[in-house]
Amino acid sequence: MAHDPLRLAVVVGSGRPGSTGATVARWFAGQARRYGGLCTDVIDLAGYTLPAEPVTAPPPEAAAQLADLTPRLAAADVFVLVTPEYNRSFPASLKALIDWHDSEWQAKPVGFVSYGGRSGGLRAVEQLRQVLGELHAVAVRDTVSFHGVWDLFDPEGSPRDPEGCATAAKALLDQLGWWGTVLREGRTRHPYLHGARPVLTGRAGG
Repeated sequence: MAHDPLRLAVVVGSGRPGSTGATVARWFAGQARRYGGLCTDVIDLAGYTLPAEPVTAPPPEAAAQLADLTPRLAAADVFVLVTPEYNRSFPASLKALIDWHDSEWQAKPVGFVSYGGRSGGLRAVEQLRQVLGELHAVAVRDTVSFHGVWDLFDPEGSPRDPEGCATAAKALLDQLGWWGTVLREGRTRHPYLHGARPVLTGRAGG
């Protein structure tokens, strides 16, 4: 990695207070801190309620929340989205966060830590890959997924199989480190150019 630490934003995608996602995110953030070369910021969406529909002039409540959220996303060099799977997709809170932002995601790598039942949240991840591709983000290949998550953490929030989880986390962090360094250098040398904000243009009937 570069000498300057990469800024990692770990986003807890569930909007429910005290969700399993918060436990998973705390564990992953600890892995990232032990990995080194990263400055980690955990963003828990349980503390925010963004309207589902982005507009050019957000209402006062949304504007106040964006004043906190947007700079944290903009400062990040890499992202990890911690997501459950709701009805074969990802939470509305996470979709709202993504849709309310644009350039903050561009030309930056995104990794995924998913959790759920038998699928481990992987169907949510596949949908997120498509959404983030539209916003010019780079979704890395490897993921960390917890299948049957409710049996995998002890009451203190630690994985019952720490070695297996740590191995998966390291593989993800290796990829994020490489992409994060390369893309940060690229954005510094050549500012990323893109078209108009997609969520505000070319919308039929809305």
